[in-house]
Amino acid sequence: MSGAETIASQFTRWDWLVVAGYLLFTTWIGHRLSGKNSTIREFFLGGRSLPWWAVSGSMIATEVSALTFIGVPGIVYAMNGDWTYLQWGIGSVIARFAVAWWLVPLYYQQEIYSPYDYMGARLGEGVRKLVTGLFSIGAILGQSVRVLVTAIILQTVTGYSATACIIIIGVFAVAWTLMGGMRTVIWTDVVQFCLFIFGGLLALGWLAGTLGFDTIIALNQTAGPDGDFNKLRVLNLTPPWEDWLMPYTLWVAIIAMPFQNFTAFGTDQLNTQRIFCCGSARDARKAVAWSSVSLVITVIMLAVGSGLYAWYIETLPTAAEAEWFDEDPNYVFPIWITTVLPVGLSGLILAAAFAAAITSLDSILAALSQTTLSAWYGRERMEREADGPAMVFRSRAAVVVWAVILTTFAIVLTDTYQSGDSRNLIDLAFGILTYTYGPLPGVLLAAIIPGRRNIPGLFVGVGISILGVALIRPELPQLLEFIGIAGAQETFEGFRPEIGFPWLFPLNAAITLACAMLPAKS
Repeated sequence: MSGAETIASQFTRWDWLVVAGYLLFTTWIGHRLSGKNSTIREFFLGGRSLPWWAVSGSMIATEVSALTFIGVPGIVYAMNGDWTYLQWGIGSVIARFAVAWWLVPLYYQQEIYSPYDYMGARLGEGVRKLVTGLFSIGAILGQSVRVLVTAIILQTVTGYSATACIIIIGVFAVAWTLMGGMRTVIWTDVVQFCLFIFGGLLALGWLAGTLGFDTIIALNQTAGPDGDFNKLRVLNLTPPWEDWLMPYTLWVAIIAMPFQNFTAFGTDQLNTQRIFCCGSARDARKAVAWSSVSLVITVIMLAVGSGLYAWYIETLPTAAEAEWFDEDPNYVFPIWITTVLPVGLSGLILAAAFAAAITSLDSILAALSQTTLSAWYGRERMEREADGPAMVFRSRAAVVVWAVILTTFAIVLTDTYQSGDSRNLIDLAFGILTYTYGPLPGVLLAAIIPGRRNIPGLFVGVGISILGVALIRPELPQLLEFIGIAGAQETFEGFRPEIGFPWLFPLNAAITLACAMLPAKS
C-alpha cells in the first residue's frame, strides 16, 4: 500500500458519513433561506435585504476559505516559516475602513450591480467592459488557487488524482450556485464561518492540551538545525531597499498591502456583490468594517501551525507522512486531522474546509455570471428584463460556462504548481492576483477623481501593468512550457527584475492612473 493510500485509509466510512451529512445539512440550510430568486435582483443581490452581520460573516468565510485553513499552518510548519504573515493584517484593516467610509457611500448613491457599473458610468462603456474583463481574469486566477488547496485536502483523504478532485469541487459549486443565488451563497458562508472557528479552536485546543503551551512555545522559539530560529517572530523591519523580494515585512504591510485589500474589498465583485446585498449604506459599512474580525482566524491558524511543528518534533511523523511533508508542507494540517483526531471529528473539520472551498467557488461563479451579463447586455437591458425568466436562465447558463472555464484552468495551474519549486500557497494566491489587482484600483481612482480622463492612455496603462507582471511572474513561462515551448523559463530568467510581488499592487495602480491622467488630444 502506498503512503497516500495508507493515510487515506485512516479516513473511515464514519468520517465520510459525517462529510455527507454536513454537506446535505448545509445545502438544506441554504435552500430553506434562499427564497425563490425569480428575478435578477433576487438572484444577484439577495433582494438587498440581508442583515449586515450575515454579509460580514460571508465576506470573512470567502476571504478565509480553505486557503487560510491549510496554507497558513503550512507557512509556519515549513522550514524558516514564522508568524510574519500576520503583519499583512495591518494593510487589510486600513483598506477595509477606507472602503467602508469612502467607497460604500459612492456605490449606494445609485442602484448598481457591481463597481464596474460605477466605473462605466463615469468613464464610458469601453472602460466598463475593460474592468469586467480584468475581474474575470483575476477571478479565474485567484479562485484556481483555492480550488487547488481543496484538491490537496481531497487527495489526502481519498487518494484520488488532483484532476478528479477539482472536477468534484466544480460540480458541487455549480449545484449550490444554481440552487439559490446570493442568498444561498451568503447563508452557507455563515455556516462555514462558524465551523471554521470551531475547527481552528478545536485543533489548537487539542494540540495545546496534549503538548502544553509551554512546550509549543519553547520548541518554536528554538527551531532550526542549530536551535537559533524563532518561528514565533511577528515583526520583520527589513527595509525594502535591502531586499525587494521579501514579502512579509512591516513596510510591505503598511505600503503595498493596503492597495491589494482596497482592490479586494472595493473593486472585486466577489466581495462587493455581498456589500450590495445590504439594505443600506450604513449596514454595508458595518459589514465591511466588522469583516476585519477575520484576523482572529489568521491568528488561530498561525498558532495551529506552531502547534503542528511542535507535534511533529515530539511525535515523529511516519515514513508516509514525512514523504508528504517533504513534498509539500501544506499537507501537514489535513494529514494531522486525518490521522490524529477521533473518527467523526476529522470528517467534520475536513467537511468544513471542503464546503468552504465550494462556497468560495460558488461566490465567484455568481459574480462572474452577473458581470458577464452586465457587460454583454448592458445595465439598462438587464434592469428592463430583470423580472423575466429569460434573463434568469441566461444567468444560470453563464454560471455553468464559467464553471467549466475555471475548473479547466485550475487543472492547468495544479500541473504548474506541482512541477514548480515553491510550495507557498499564500504567495501563489496573492502573487497571481497582481495581473489584475494592480491596474483595477488605478482605474477606480481615475473614475473617482474629478476631471477629464485620457481613456486611450488608461487602456495603455492597464496593458503596461499586465505586461510587466507577465515578465516578472513565473506563470507565463510555465504556461508556455506546458504547451510545449521548451526553454521559456530560462529565457525569462535572463531579464526578470528582482521585485517582490506585493510591490506590484501600488506600482501598477500608479502606472494605470498616471497614464489616465495624461493630457488627452482635444
